[in-house]
Amino acid sequence: VVAYIGFMTAIWLGYLSPPGLSGAAGLARQTGDGEVGRHTALVRIDGVIKADGDNSAERINAALRQAFEDKGTAGVVLLVNSPGGSPVQSAQIFNEIRRLRAAHENTELHVVVEEVCASGGYYVAAAADRIHVNPASLVGSIGVLIDGFGFVGTMHMLGVERRLFSAGTNKGFMDSFSPVSQRDRDHLQGLLDQIHSQFIDAVRLGRGDRLGDDPELFSGLVWTGARAIELGLADGVGSVRQVAREVIGAERVVDFSRQDTLLERAARRLGISLGSALGDGAREGFSAIGWR
Repeated sequence: VVAYIGFMTAIWLGYLSPPGLSGAAGLARQTGDGEVGRHTALVRIDGVIKADGDNSAERINAALRQAFEDKGTAGVVLLVNSPGGSPVQSAQIFNEIRRLRAAHENTELHVVVEEVCASGGYYVAAAADRIHVNPASLVGSIGVLIDGFGFVGTMHMLGVERRLFSAGTNKGFMDSFSPVSQRDRDHLQGLLDQIHSQFIDAVRLGRGDRLGDDPELFSGLVWTGARAIELGLADGVGSVRQVAREVIGAERVVDFSRQDTLLERAARRLGISLGSALGDGAREGFSAIGWR
């Protein structure tokens, strides 16, 4: 049934979605006179960064590649409004930005922050040539967390017995209905510390000697855009239009962000619903590590 639905979805998308209309990039680059001339390319990260969402590394990196490779691109602006998300997805975007900057040495990438650029969002931003903020933006949160709930006391109160069977000494690691041993705590803290170290290394690599020496810099705190500039987490104040006009020197902005057609959106939602329904019986109780 799933295979049949996927096949029919592909047929609908193939025959009912006109060529070139699969995303905003295809639309934005076309005018009545043909290709747009010299311009600033825009790519958006709006929301949580995660593998199955609109801000996955696959989708963002594809848009970035299109933006850099377009012949009329004078510079790229990555507009970020994100509280963070997956460390893996953020790292993949960070690495792709650095690769594209090296491959296109004459094309700068500037990040412009709207409301918030925190955790995984800042990980991505650190790869840019320059970061522009609003004085009231929220920036930073260079830290890692994992959260969940423990119900051991509640179960004891209700007289409920937990029956967990596993093969492997640590397979029940961080089970929400079992007590947490000191060994489990130490192992989990080690994981978080390693990922935090990777995050710090990326920020240091991207920002270099622009970073300040404030001891709280990598503590997970967030700051206003104005304070972020003082700390070396950002370079100055600016909006998309301002950066396009005054920094890149190409006032026309062309949006390369990937936007689904209605049919693609429906197909994605259908796929997520089917995946959730089929996977419910096999899920583990371990919360995902994230930056937010």
